[in-house]
Amino acid sequence: MSARAPFVLGVVLLCCPSLPAQDRPNIVLVVADDLGIGDVKVYGGETCRVETPNFDRLAREGVRFTDAHATASTCVPSRMAMMTGRYAWRFAEPDPALDGPWGYLVPRLEPGTPTLATVLQRAGYRSGYLGKWHLGTLMSTRDSKPQGPRNVDYSTPLRVGPAEYGFATSFILPGSLDMFPYAFLRDGVWEGPVDTTKAFSGFQRSGPAASGFRDDLVLDLLGKEAESFIAGAAADQGVPFFLCVGLTAPHSPISPGQAFRGKSALGPYGDLVMETDACLGRILDALDRAGVAGKTLVVATSDHGAAPYAGNGPETAGQFKVLQAAGHFSSGRFRGFKFDIYEGAHRVPFLVRWPGKAAAGKVCPRLVGLVDLMATFAGAAKARMMDGEGADSVSFLPLLENPTAEGPRRTLVMTSDTAFSIRRGPLKLILSPGAGCGGQWGNEPADQTAWQAAVTAFGRPPTLSELGLPQFVQLYNLTRDPAEKDNLAPAQPEDVSALLEQIDTLIASGRTTPGDWLENDRPVDYFAKIPPFVLAK
Repeated sequence: MSARAPFVLGVVLLCCPSLPAQDRPNIVLVVADDLGIGDVKVYGGETCRVETPNFDRLAREGVRFTDAHATASTCVPSRMAMMTGRYAWRFAEPDPALDGPWGYLVPRLEPGTPTLATVLQRAGYRSGYLGKWHLGTLMSTRDSKPQGPRNVDYSTPLRVGPAEYGFATSFILPGSLDMFPYAFLRDGVWEGPVDTTKAFSGFQRSGPAASGFRDDLVLDLLGKEAESFIAGAAADQGVPFFLCVGLTAPHSPISPGQAFRGKSALGPYGDLVMETDACLGRILDALDRAGVAGKTLVVATSDHGAAPYAGNGPETAGQFKVLQAAGHFSSGRFRGFKFDIYEGAHRVPFLVRWPGKAAAGKVCPRLVGLVDLMATFAGAAKARMMDGEGADSVSFLPLLENPTAEGPRRTLVMTSDTAFSIRRGPLKLILSPGAGCGGQWGNEPADQTAWQAAVTAFGRPPTLSELGLPQFVQLYNLTRDPAEKDNLAPAQPEDVSALLEQIDTLIASGRTTPGDWLENDRPVDYFAKIPPFVLAK
């Protein structure tokens, strides 16, 4: 830790309002996979062709946040930040030579890294994790080579899994539902036998699978597991519980269960969103049956925006246009999708119910991020956080009682496949002239095209120090222009400079929260992934 001055920029400290003493709440976090903000009826309104009565129920019974964000537009870094309260780009990257394909990723976090579960575990919580994990595991192998489809010993438990991050019980898929191995692990032990090969979705990723594994049964199985966990945990009334449910949908494969096929007006994608909503409903009903709904804090959200390739046909580029032609806009009024840097990639549904604490039926327009869950849950549970834990996590507890109060979060850094952005107040600076991704799935403008146009307009390749000039970045006022159509960078260079200085400070400080500066685990360069032709030689 450096002896430099304490860092206080980017967050305002607010005291939690004094509230009547009560037992620490149970906490349930439900995270959908690739669910766009416009896929939820209470957010999408007339441009949502899917009914989502359970998400809508949470909006009636709790607070609906309208400026909530994932900090990354892809699964792994978004979940890292959500789980640790620290931006994913601050963590060291594992050696890529150790990774196997798809679900064979090695751990993205060092075992013992502070997580939501470890902070709550210290406060006496019983913790469980269900569903999509995608933070990496260390599997037992039959040789000394990196783990992969051909050498994993499925008869031997995981060497590193959810247990090493504070979860006493778990029932997980290693990756997404379209990523092999297609098999569950219960408390680190494979449920199998994993003795066959299967492929799901239009991607047709063929790999090891448990013989009884079916993609269209997964949501129903996760619903049953959640019901069982809640019933068992609620029976021990002296111990609060924390349950995190990583739903696998509406991420591909678009494979709704039999009971939901044909249920929506939109087609298979709508059917799968409805089944995702129904799974949330089963969790809420389980809390009711167990008699603990009144003392349980529930958060329902998504890991980032909708995928541009997901729709009613095979997973191909631009499927979102087919849904839009049918009147359904997964990103709502926002521009962008999974992988890119625009609002549709990061702005997510975010609903919080806490009877007696969260104002029922209210809307909160303040800026929050999934990275804020650690500080918020710790505050709700009266759990002590060590200095440096949740370094970028800002509690939004004050906003639950008073959703229109001044928000404690001042800035938020978000990333795409290749770009960084920073938000402060209504302004959002994007450190790229394009979408911040390759564009192969329909995200526009693709990096190669946008950077080439910017260099051409500039008249020559820029130097590294010139990449922050208005010609190579985008600036939007999201209050006036939520669809990010009017790039203000050329007209407001002073705001570009101020936000560049802000993100430099946030990166260098190692934290968003007040305190002595911390070290990042690796050097951070927000222009590291630009096309190689851009810079002057």
